[in-house]
Amino acid sequence: MSNLTTNQLADLIDQKHACLMQLREVGIRQLEIARGGELEVLMQLLAGKQRLIDQLTRIEQQLKPYRGQDPEQREWSSAAARERCAAVATECEGLLRAIVQQEQQSTSELTRRRDDAEHRLQGAHIASTVHQAYVRDDAPQRTPMDYS
Repeated sequence: MSNLTTNQLADLIDQKHACLMQLREVGIRQLEIARGGELEVLMQLLAGKQRLIDQLTRIEQQLKPYRGQDPEQREWSSAAARERCAAVATECEGLLRAIVQQEQQSTSELTRRRDDAEHRLQGAHIASTVHQAYVRDDAPQRTPMDYS
């Protein structure tokens, strides 16, 4: 394998890292928005997040040929270049784990907010039903004679 190929690999790993950093930042914002309940803002953020996910998917496709190679057979311009690439790849794995955790937290928060809204709606419905019952009970009772 040539240096050019390992340089391309290192470049793709750097691109992946940059994309994951952006996804992590978006995930932090997503959790803040989910906690605040700003659904319109959340939808806009998720649209931007999808573009980053698409970009990450393209990078992963470009990395696919490297996965079948023996890392020991790769020719690096220097040991430092190889170590740097390995360190960035390891950091990418950690970022990915953090992003998955953020996603789980956001999902939990949105589920909690949905459940709270459902309980409030049920309470409002019960209150309305009770109110309607009192209104009917307070209304004067009419008899068939009242209609003649």
